[in-house]
Amino acid sequence: MKRSILAVSITALVITVVLIVMEAYYVAVALVVGTLIMGHREVWSLVRRRKLPIIDERVRENLSKSVRNSFVFLAMALAFLMLPFSTALAVEPKPQHVLGGLFLSGGAVYLLSYIYYDRAEPRSTERRHRMLKTFLIVAGIAVAAFIISVFLHNAISALFDIEEAVFFVIAVFISPLALLVGPVGSLVLFVMGLLGKAS
Repeated sequence: MKRSILAVSITALVITVVLIVMEAYYVAVALVVGTLIMGHREVWSLVRRRKLPIIDERVRENLSKSVRNSFVFLAMALAFLMLPFSTALAVEPKPQHVLGGLFLSGGAVYLLSYIYYDRAEPRSTERRHRMLKTFLIVAGIAVAAFIISVFLHNAISALFDIEEAVFFVIAVFISPLALLVGPVGSLVLFVMGLLGKAS
């Protein structure tokens, strides 16, 4: 555990120095904050008790699930961020903003995932688990529907020289609404799990 934390800390420090030399201050701060968020347990334990926290089987499983969720989120975010580069819908984003946002959001997903598996899941019912999965699936489908609709709208409009309306409505109205419902419903269930009694 100590070696892993030391390796991550040294890697983050080296990358941060490189980013500062490149004057990418926004990305450097985001990297440091994201690293601290991902190591929140270890940092908190070192500050309070001057030793690393105990890693038992339950904690190891929670950590692996949280890392998996972060990886899936980052993969989906990168796929979504490729959209401005393939279409003329948006101004090309600045790389430092993209990297900074990815570091911060990836760390936040990891933190929320760990808190859920560590505290909220043991206090949730089976029905809430199913509802949470449904809300997350709705959010994923909304993102996919948005990307596909934008692509099809542009393709149909360019190929047939007509103003296509169906995929435009899906991309502009239906997908954002579904994307709003998914995270809001998931957040409500997350808070209910945190406030509930342990089963």
